[in-house]
Amino acid sequence: MEAQKGGKRRLVLGIFAQVDAGKTTLSEALLYKTGALRTLGRVDRGDAHLDTHELERARGITIFSKQARFETEHLAVTLLDTPGHADFAPEAERVMPVIDCALLLVSGTDGVQGHTLTLWRLLQHYGVPVVLFFNKMDLPGADRAALLADARTALSDRCAALDDAESVALSSEALLEHFLNTGALDDALAADAVAKRELFPCLFGSTRQLDGIDELLRALEHLAPVPVYPAELSARVYQIAHDPQGNRLTFLKVTGGTLAVRSAVRCHRPDGEPLEAKVTQLRLYSGAEFEAVQQVPAGDVCAALGLSGLLAGDTLGDAAPDRGAALEPVMSYCIRLPADLDPQLALQKLRLLEEEEPQLRMVWDARLREIRVQLMGAVQLEILQSLIRMRFGWDVTFDTGRISYRETIAAPVEGVGHFEPLRHYAEVHLILAPLPQGSGLVFDTVCSEDVLDRNWQRLILTHLQEKQHLGVLTGSPVTDLRITLAAGRAHLKHTEGGDFRQATYRAVRQGLMKAESILLEPYYAFRLTVPPEQIGRAISDIRAKSGSFDPPVETPGGTLLQGRAPVSELRDYARDVAAYTRGRGRLSCEVAGYFPCHNTEAVVAALAYDPAADLENTPDSVFCSHGAGITIPWDQVEENMHLESVLRPKPAAAPAAAPRVRTQNLDLDEKELQRIIEREFGPQKTPLYRPPAAKAEAAVTLPPRRKEYLIVDGYNMIFAWDGLREQAGYDLSGARERLLDLLSNYCGFHPCELIVVFDSYRVRGGTGSRSSHNNLRVVYTQEDESADLYIETLVGKIGKNYAVRVATSDALIQLSALRSGVLRVSAAELERELERTNGEIAAVLRRLREEARHAAGQESPLRALDPKSNPDKEEPI
Repeated sequence: MEAQKGGKRRLVLGIFAQVDAGKTTLSEALLYKTGALRTLGRVDRGDAHLDTHELERARGITIFSKQARFETEHLAVTLLDTPGHADFAPEAERVMPVIDCALLLVSGTDGVQGHTLTLWRLLQHYGVPVVLFFNKMDLPGADRAALLADARTALSDRCAALDDAESVALSSEALLEHFLNTGALDDALAADAVAKRELFPCLFGSTRQLDGIDELLRALEHLAPVPVYPAELSARVYQIAHDPQGNRLTFLKVTGGTLAVRSAVRCHRPDGEPLEAKVTQLRLYSGAEFEAVQQVPAGDVCAALGLSGLLAGDTLGDAAPDRGAALEPVMSYCIRLPADLDPQLALQKLRLLEEEEPQLRMVWDARLREIRVQLMGAVQLEILQSLIRMRFGWDVTFDTGRISYRETIAAPVEGVGHFEPLRHYAEVHLILAPLPQGSGLVFDTVCSEDVLDRNWQRLILTHLQEKQHLGVLTGSPVTDLRITLAAGRAHLKHTEGGDFRQATYRAVRQGLMKAESILLEPYYAFRLTVPPEQIGRAISDIRAKSGSFDPPVETPGGTLLQGRAPVSELRDYARDVAAYTRGRGRLSCEVAGYFPCHNTEAVVAALAYDPAADLENTPDSVFCSHGAGITIPWDQVEENMHLESVLRPKPAAAPAAAPRVRTQNLDLDEKELQRIIEREFGPQKTPLYRPPAAKAEAAVTLPPRRKEYLIVDGYNMIFAWDGLREQAGYDLSGARERLLDLLSNYCGFHPCELIVVFDSYRVRGGTGSRSSHNNLRVVYTQEDESADLYIETLVGKIGKNYAVRVATSDALIQLSALRSGVLRVSAAELERELERTNGEIAAVLRRLREEARHAAGQESPLRALDPKSNPDKEEPI
C-alpha cells in the first residue's frame, strides 16, 4: 500500500463554484504559489493553464473537468477543476466520487447562490469533506460577517472561520473538550472533524490579488483528510476523453493497490456483465501536458489507455459499485442533421460524445428516424453544436426542445410475461410497486429457488437492469418503482437466456398496461428576488405557473421568494423577470426532482403515444399453439399463463345495501371536512346536522345540497367599507368587533359556515389563533403567514366538494379562488348583500309582530303608531 509520494500525503482536491466566482483564477493562484506555474494565467486573456480547450478559451468559461498537479511541504495534490455553469453541473458531479476533499468557492459580492446550493447538496450526497473560500473580498460590498452568517444559514451551522477558535471548537465534542482543557485547538482533532463533515472551515481572500492563498494552503496541509487505501487493486472511472491523436483516455482514481501498465484488470459496470481489459499506457496529466508512467499507486488520479469498454461510473477490481448520478437532464432536443447525412451512421459517431458526456443520452427514435439528445440547458446545447462542428464537420441545428417526462404507478400490480415460440420457453411474474419520490428503480426477488433456479433469477434481474423501461402514457422512462421477481418457470430442455429477456421485458410492460399510471414532470427549486413593490406581480406569476412557495422574506437585495414550480413553466421566466423589474430582479433555478405533472391530460394528448403500437416495448406475450408461436394480447395473457397469479384476486364484494339519500363518497368527504374544521378550530360544540337515513322505499336520486361555506378576508372588508374604514383609523379593534357582529347577524339569517381570516403576517412573534365569535369562526394567521396563503390552503382542502365562496377584493386571492373553482364575492358585493339581509330581517320582524298582535286580538302596533291610519288619535307631543 502506497499512500505517500516521497513522504508526502496524496490528496485529490476538487474545486467547485458558481459561475464567475473566480474558480479558475483560484486554481491558477494555487499552482503559481506552489511553483507549478511560473506566470499567472488569466481567463479574460485566454491563457489560463487549465482552460485548454478552444471553446473554453473562446467563451471564457470552464466546460470540461481538468487535472493539475502541485506539491506543498507535506502534500502531493492532484487538483480537479470543474465547470461552474449550472448547465454543466453533471460534469462537476462526475468527479465527486473520486475526490478526497472539496474546495467550495463563494463570491464575496454575491454570497451563496442557487447553484452553490446545488453543489453543496451534491457534496453532501457523496459525503465529501468541504473547505470554503470566500473570494473577491477586496471588492465593495463584500461583508465578511454577512457572508459567514449567510453560509451558516444556507449551508450548515458548522461553517466556522478558522481564525475564530471558539466557533471551530464548537463543531465537535472532541475539539471542544480539548479547547476547554488547553485553550488551544488541536490540528489532528480538527482534521478528523473535517473528514467527518462536522467542521467546514471558512477562509477569506482575493484570488486576483493572491490574498489568502497562503492561508488556504496551510489549512489544506493541516486539515485535509488522510484516506486509508486497501492493498487490493481497485479503481473508479470518472471521465472519458480523447487526446488530439484520437486515443481514448479513461480517467480514473486508483482506490486500492497499484495499477501498472500491461496489468489485466476486471471491470465492473453498473448495468452489464464484468469485462476483462488490459492497461496499455498510464498518463499523469497537468493541464494539457502529461507524463507517461509505469504504475500509479492508490490515492492518485491518472488517464489509462487500453480500457476501451469502460464508461464513467464503472469500477475496476474490488471497488464498490457507483451510486449513480443525482442530476439528470430535464430537456430533450431533436438533432437536425444535414440532408445528405444518414441518421444511423451519424448516431454511431455521436456515441463518442456520449461516452465523454454520459448525460447527453443519445436516443434513436426508429419510428420518426430521428436522434434525440438530453441536455441540462441552452448553454450546453450551444457547446454541443460547436463540438459536433469541430469534431465531425457537421453543421447541425436543434428543435425548440421538450420536457423529459417520467412515469410511475399509483398502486402495486402484477405483470406477466410469457415467451414460448417453438423450442423456447420462459414465464416471468413481477410485482411492480410504487416507491417514494426520488427512489429510482429498485430490483429484488422473493421467488423461491424451488420454483426457479438461482441462475435464472440472476439472469432476470440482469435483464431488468439492462433496459430502460418505458411507461404507457407518453413512452417516458419509468421511475420510483420496486420491481420484484415473484415467480417464474423454465423448461429443462428448451429454455435459453434470451427467452427470459423477452419474458421479463413483456412482464414489465404488461404490468404497466394494467396499472394506474402517473405522469411525472421535472420541477425547479427557484429563488426569485424582486424589488419589494413588485412582489405582488411575482407571487401572481408563480401561482399562475402552478408553483408553490414559502412566505416572502425581506433581504438587503430585495424581497426573496423561494419555492418550487414546473420546469416547463419557468423555462423562459428569467427573461420576464428582467423585463418587469428593469433588470433589478434575479431568478435562479435548480432541478428539484420529478413530481406529478400539473397538466397531464394536455401532455398526453400532445405527445399522442400509442403503447400498443410500440413493438420494441410490446406488452403482449407469445404462446405455443399447434406447434407454432402465436401472439396473445396483453389483456388476455392471464387467461393463458401457466403459473398462478401471485396477487390473488379479492373475494367478491357483498351485495350492495339499499340506496341512501347520501352516497358513501359524500359521507366520507363530510367526515374529512369535519376533521379539517376540528383541526383548525377545535371540536364543535354542536355536531353538524345530518338527516336521518332514508328508508329504501323513500330513496331519491337527486344529489344532496352541498354545505355552504363563506370565507371572508377580514381586513379587506374593514378597509373597503366606508364606516369600518373610518373607525379603523382610530380604533382598529373596535372595527374588527363591529365587522364580526355584522357578519354574525348575517350568518344567523343565512345559515352557513362563515370563517373570517385576519392577516397577522407582520406581527413579530405571532403564533396565530383560532377562536369562535358567536356563530362565526375567526382566524388570526401566524407570523410570516399571509391571509391569502391561509385562504388558498383552506380553499384547496374544501373547495372541490362543497359550495364555497371567498369574499375579498384582493386580486391575488380572487385569482386563487378562480383556479380552485370556487365563487368570488367582492367587498362591495358582500356589503350590499349584508344591507339586503338587514332589510329582510327587518321585514320578517315586522311581519312577526303583526301576526302576534292579530293572534292576541289587538290592533297592529305598527298601524297604531301611524298617525295617517288613525286620524282621531292625537299625535304625541
